[in-house]
Amino acid sequence: MNKKIGILRGINVGGKRKILMADLKLLCEKLGLENVKTYIQSGNLIFNSDKQGFELENALEKGIAQEFGFDVPVIVRTEKELETSIYNNSFYDKDVDISQLYLTFLKEKPAKQHIDKVSSLDHEPDKFKIKDKDVFILCEGKYHKSKLSNSFFEKQLRVGATTRNWKTVLKLLELAKN
Repeated sequence: MNKKIGILRGINVGGKRKILMADLKLLCEKLGLENVKTYIQSGNLIFNSDKQGFELENALEKGIAQEFGFDVPVIVRTEKELETSIYNNSFYDKDVDISQLYLTFLKEKPAKQHIDKVSSLDHEPDKFKIKDKDVFILCEGKYHKSKLSNSFFEKQLRVGATTRNWKTVLKLLELAKN
């Protein structure tokens, strides 16, 4: 079975759309996922499955809606895809403070015209680079004050998105490898 990482958007934020990780783990096991682990309350899953990305995303989204009564977007990556994303982040080097780095996971690869449009907008002092289904962010200030939010990228790129700080991204890969 292949190791996968599931990233849920917008749960357990400000007391809304609350899902206990133990309940999420049970749901995943009911859906046939194996060796399920969760990481922190923001909705990060590590599991084994032979199913592919969209099939898993749809199964998790439907299962969550049925079990908890609200819609939660889910993005799934393989261990290899996450490893490649980390490697592809040109902002990630020995001189950067990783607390300034974020990865916005995109549900699918955006159209070139949308990438071109968003790249032409003023987003200073923060910087970003889009590669395939990833947006790498270098945030000079606090992320919650940045223009480069999930909503910004979803609107501009017309694809679903969810963001994790770099520490979480690295931890997810570590957990996937164990």
